[in-house]
Amino acid sequence: MTTVSPTQLTYRSFNNLSLVSGHPIYQTVKNFQDGNIKTFQYSKDGRYISLASPEIVKIIDSNNAEPRSEIEKKNIVEIGFSPKGTYISTWERPVKLGENLVHKNLIVWETATAQMLIQFTQKSQANWNVQWTEDESFFSRMVTGEVHFYDSKRIEKGIHTKLRLENIVDFSLSPGKNPSIAVFIPEKNGAPASVRIYSITNFNSPLAQKTFFKADKVRMHWNDLGTNLLVLTQTEVDKTNKSYYGESNLYFLSVAGNYDCCVQLKKDGPIHDVAWSPNSKEFIVVYGYMPANATLFDHRANPIHEFGVNPPGFGNLAGTIDIWDRENLKKISTIEAPNSSECFWSPDGRYIMTATLSPRLRVDNGYKIWHYTGVLVHDESIQELLQVQWRPASVELYPMRTLSPPPKVSENSAALAAKPSPKKVGAYRPPHARGTATPDMFKREDEASKRLHVHGHGNKPTPVGVSEVSTKAAVKNKKKREAAKKKKEEAILASENSGAASPLPPSSVPVQQATNDGIIDVTESVKEPIASITSTNGISQGGSLSETDKKIRNLTKKLRQITELKERQQKGDKLELTQLQKIATEAALRKELDMLKP
Repeated sequence: MTTVSPTQLTYRSFNNLSLVSGHPIYQTVKNFQDGNIKTFQYSKDGRYISLASPEIVKIIDSNNAEPRSEIEKKNIVEIGFSPKGTYISTWERPVKLGENLVHKNLIVWETATAQMLIQFTQKSQANWNVQWTEDESFFSRMVTGEVHFYDSKRIEKGIHTKLRLENIVDFSLSPGKNPSIAVFIPEKNGAPASVRIYSITNFNSPLAQKTFFKADKVRMHWNDLGTNLLVLTQTEVDKTNKSYYGESNLYFLSVAGNYDCCVQLKKDGPIHDVAWSPNSKEFIVVYGYMPANATLFDHRANPIHEFGVNPPGFGNLAGTIDIWDRENLKKISTIEAPNSSECFWSPDGRYIMTATLSPRLRVDNGYKIWHYTGVLVHDESIQELLQVQWRPASVELYPMRTLSPPPKVSENSAALAAKPSPKKVGAYRPPHARGTATPDMFKREDEASKRLHVHGHGNKPTPVGVSEVSTKAAVKNKKKREAAKKKKEEAILASENSGAASPLPPSSVPVQQATNDGIIDVTESVKEPIASITSTNGISQGGSLSETDKKIRNLTKKLRQITELKERQQKGDKLELTQLQKIATEAALRKELDMLKP
């Protein structure tokens, strides 16, 4: 019998499933599970780990890595435990069995005995699993216009009770000792969408409800106590054409029915992520057009702290994570984790795991373990890493404690640290954008850019990921442009004073370019000459432009600015009132220009 650390983790690669003990040993259980594993899941309490191969589903005791039971069912692609691990659900892709036959592809089993308890037909893989109350006394699933509840002790009797509501499209059971159900009904025939909360023991009238427009779908986020609900609404299309991903809003509902509101966000744009604190008393929202905001709210949706304005997300960004002390809201450390696709707190609140998974990225796959002080304590490279998870554990096992010094690193990480550090790779930029200045919307506001909040347990700091982008290159480029502009202006002035034609080609004459904030002076190539400066026509005896040519030059410049503004307007950019007024003068300017031309 092999004893495994309670702070273990498990990872799945293309050819095996590995069980690894926690810090500081990181010892892999030999010959744990080889072969093609489709997926694996821990039970919520961490007692069991289940894995699905093409032929069978195995349930293993995670304390000693010994088999507990086996479900002889082929082609399972999804598995999930009930809250206490007493039951396990499996899902396989639906297939046609023939005329008058229905494929029962969603099955609920007893974990200890692998006995089938009930089976259903579930076509969609999205939201495939049944939802359980925290005490496992009931589970529920949705069919057209109804939510069916089943008594786990009397499953053989079928449906225990039903919640019938017209047009219901989504629901969510709350955690906590007094379970509630939240249901979503979308807009129809001009009526607003709504979310209603019912007690599962009384469907006659809702405990709380909230109506709103602009909601094609929702994501419902309960706090751990099941007393408050955040509803993130989303439309398929943004009618203002400001966002490719549609419009989003966030609503707050109290189960008691004594408080609800639309969470007021200080910046327009999409809502990227929402998460409750484990203490159920506060939550974080990352929102807004890039660079995005990150704000901490209390249990009545009042803002407590602003983490700043910066681009969110791992993805193509630098993957920097900031760790914050919740007590004093001070930053503790910064972690550089480029190319990461996953980020998790350990159950004890002392470590963070970042991972680069396939198929999102097929190179540099592996996982890293970081202490919250920013020290890399373990680094494991794994070819074609597909999935990785900490073993879950209750927050009650890890009480609040003071900050601790960084631990010793594992032998593997110590060896990697001795090697030369690879050259830091910046964020990916498409070929057409390389060599150009970074757009303002991607520039950070301060030294660290907020990326993604990842709440841990109440006994650890709250991390907010950030993306660091150096501004040295931008400052250097700005100085070069200013120097070039000054040099060209001096050349033009010297040419005019000497009585000679301008040595600069017409396409290099300084012009003004419109921006979101108004008109600023820049020097860059323009698409057409603004005046025939180098010709003898229109040049006075002193070598300067005639009054007519000066007017022609000014009118041409204004028309070029109008053209640029119209192009921006067609792309959906919001123009200032003065810029719209300038566009309205186009016809008069062209008429005046035609009168001046010979």
